Amino acid sequence: MTVADTATRAQYGFEGNPVRDVPLYDLAGFTHRWVDADGVRLHAVEGGRPAGPVVVLLAGFPQTWWAWRKVMPLLAERFRVIAIDLPGQGHSERPESGYDTHTVARRVHAAVRILGASTYWLVAHDIGAWVAFSLALTYEDRLGGVVLLDAGIPGVSLPAAVPTDPEQAWKTWHFAFHLVPDLPERLLAGREGEYVGWFLKAKAHSPDTFDAAEIDHYTTAVAAGSGLRAFLAYYRDAAESARRNHEALERQRLTVPVLGISSSHGSIPDMAASLSPWAEQVTGVVVPDAGHFIPDEQPEAVAAAIAGFVVPAGLPN
Repeated sequence: MTVADTATRAQYGFEGNPVRDVPLYDLAGFTHRWVDADGVRLHAVEGGRPAGPVVVLLAGFPQTWWAWRKVMPLLAERFRVIAIDLPGQGHSERPESGYDTHTVARRVHAAVRILGASTYWLVAHDIGAWVAFSLALTYEDRLGGVVLLDAGIPGVSLPAAVPTDPEQAWKTWHFAFHLVPDLPERLLAGREGEYVGWFLKAKAHSPDTFDAAEIDHYTTAVAAGSGLRAFLAYYRDAAESARRNHEALERQRLTVPVLGISSSHGSIPDMAASLSPWAEQVTGVVVPDAGHFIPDEQPEAVAAAIAGFVVPAGLPN
């Protein structure tokens, strides 16, 4: 297990980068790294206060670490911030298998450990929240707390069936579509831009949240190097994720502090209520004037909620 560091440069062709067809965006004050974690090369972007509490950020579909670009500088003065692309996402490797959330959680945790953080706070959105919940079930003793944003967790709070009410169905219809073998790939190949653009515009409270350049960035990341197959695999492995979540929860509930962040126009009206049956310490925040993509839409509110939740005292680094 090794780290490839681009501290002074972030070149598209850097030897550690397994996805060279996607432009590599820089964020002032942050460094690109690649980590060989449990056999899969993961991309991380790190910066902030080196001696501060570690905050790890995970994004979901159809985004990359770039989803946190507005939040990361707001956290950097107080915390060491690490945003990680999940397997199959952004500039991380796209393995052929292993997209159930417990397998992915093991790889994410390995990456964080390689980057030198023995204990950390985990903040995750959408599919990233699926991974974060499973990670907390296994590595709870390494976490100061978990923040989950607008996500139904497989086997926990994700509905078992897609609603047929048109007022609700548009938010979750894609779960069933993504499960169909082969068909999504055939229909979406070459049309990734329309698909990604629909999600970003329809699920944000304001359709102007994402500009054309951002949509192009996420489209390129989904289309490159089997990225679409990888994202679909998270949904196709959701039943296995749910099964393993159930097994873990039969042994114990989460005891680590959990913060659920919902939004006024998101998918899950009350994250705290949806998580409280499974965790002992749950609090909630509802962010106004936001849809599903809360970190993009209200970064200041998200950063403030995270900062207020992280308790530096007694947290080793």
